[in-house]
This record gives sequence, C-alpha cells and structure tokens, in this order.
Amino acid sequence: MTRENRVMPVPDGLAGMRVDAGLSRLLGLSRTAVAELASNGDILQDGAAAGKSDRLVAGAWLDVTLPEPPRDLAAEPPQHVEGMDILYSDDDVIVVDKPVGVAAHPTLGWEGPTVTAGLAAAGFRISTSGPPERKGIVQRLDVGTSGVMIVAASERAYTVLKRAFRNREVTKTYHALVQGHPDPTSGTIDAPIARHPSAGWRFAVRDDGKHAVTHYDTLEAHREASLLKVSLETGRTHQIRVHFSSLHHPLVGDPMYGCDPKLAERLGLIRQWLHAVSLGFPHPSGKFMTVESPYPDDLAEALRRLREANGVR
Repeated sequence: MTRENRVMPVPDGLAGMRVDAGLSRLLGLSRTAVAELASNGDILQDGAAAGKSDRLVAGAWLDVTLPEPPRDLAAEPPQHVEGMDILYSDDDVIVVDKPVGVAAHPTLGWEGPTVTAGLAAAGFRISTSGPPERKGIVQRLDVGTSGVMIVAASERAYTVLKRAFRNREVTKTYHALVQGHPDPTSGTIDAPIARHPSAGWRFAVRDDGKHAVTHYDTLEAHREASLLKVSLETGRTHQIRVHFSSLHHPLVGDPMYGCDPKLAERLGLIRQWLHAVSLGFPHPSGKFMTVESPYPDDLAEALRRLREANGVR
C-alpha cells in the first residue's frame, strides 16, 4: 500500500513547539504516532530528519510520510486456502475442515489466510449478520488448531447457531495428545482462565479469570503421552492448552505452554497436537447434525510414531 506524503511550511502558530506535539495538532495524529514517524526518519524539516523532541522552526519546510491507513477488514479479498475442505454445506450452513495456520476471519494482527476469504474464493455466500469483518462467523478455532468449524450461510442460521452456542446446545469434541498420564484418566477441569500477568499473548488459570470447564477421557495411554477425547462446556481462548498445562500435562508440540521439545521433535511435530474432530449442532431445519473431521497428515503421523514406539500397530 502506497503511503501518502505531505509537504508544507511550518505554520506560524506551531513555531517553537516540539515536533511530536506540533505535528499531532497539524496532522490529527496521536503524539505516539508522530513520535514513531520521527524515529523511522519519516519527518524531514528543511531536508533534515527531525526527532520527536526537536523544535519546529517558523517558515521551515516539512516533508512528512504519513502512516499507512488502517486496513479495512471488511474489504477482505477472496483468497484460495490450500487444504481447506468443505465437509458439509447447504443453504443455511457451511462446515469446513480448517487447516492449521488459517484464521477464522481477518484481524488487524493477522495477514495470513482466513476461512472467510477461502469461502469467498470458492463461491460460497456467507450470512451478512455479525460485525463487518466476521460476517457469518458463529464459532472460531485458533490459528494453530485444525478441524471442523461451522459458518452460517443464511441469516436464519446465524441467529439459530449463535443462540445454540450461547445456550451450550452445541457439542464440540477435540482429540488432544498430552504429555504424561492425567490422573484420573477421565475427569473434569473447572478452572477460570485469564490473560497471563506477564505475557499478554498467553493465558493462564487465574482466580480472576472467566469461568472455563473442560471434560476429558483417555483414549490411549502410551509411555510418554496420552491421547484424550476432550469436550468443552465453555470456549475460552487456548482453553484446552491452558487447562492441561495447568495440570502439568501440556499438549505435545506446544512450547508456549511448556511442552518437551525433544518429544515433539521425535514425533515430527511443529505445532500442538490438537484437532477438532466433531461438531454437533441444531440445524435451522430442526434436526441435530454432527459433522466429523479426520486427523490431518502431520497429527496422524505423530500418533503413528508414538504407537510404534510403544509396540502398537
């Protein structure tokens, strides 16, 4: 995107002011934004780079390269998403098999592929309900989580599905490979989750967090790891990863939450072993539907290696 350039003399009323304060008033930008432009060399006064605390000189010529305008998330162009399959679709709903590395919808911090752009490229119509940048989105999976995800195609479906998720009428089932062996082998984790106090991109179990409940059953127990069936009552960010990490059983391949990198390397994993295997939901027609997603190749191969190391074929 081309950045706009402004060339103008310093107005008499701003002469003597600091660059950040004066240009903030002149250009309608925050002082922080002007300071960042100055530190990047984007503000010249009579041809010389001006620092944020320099003074504006009466009659001097300013040459300012303005910051890029904020991205219009609602104007996301269609984009083919490699590996995103359609598991089921009709006039009301579209159920996709979301690959790892794909976001549900565009956000300011994400430049990669999205489910919404992929559906547009494939010619699907999505409900216009919801915020402009995430129309039709009633459920999200983390970028690093693969598996089944539903999108509303009609306005009726958007209303029905949003209500169903809110009333916990949707069954969300995941399979997760965790280090060690949870004790008991089947149970419920009821622990509130909030942002980690020292790392805003991580979450943690905290007394001041939001209510979060995770149910699990052990499907396979191997020497170093256990394959679990996990169902969620709530849908907090990173919920499964945080809950099992808090029990000292982090997901295999999840360094953010304390996994053993050597085990992940032996299994050929470069992401956490977590997959949304099925989603059950009330269809707007009145019937209850369940759609399933098979393991992607990388997770299937990691599980094969684990079983082989334990003499399981």
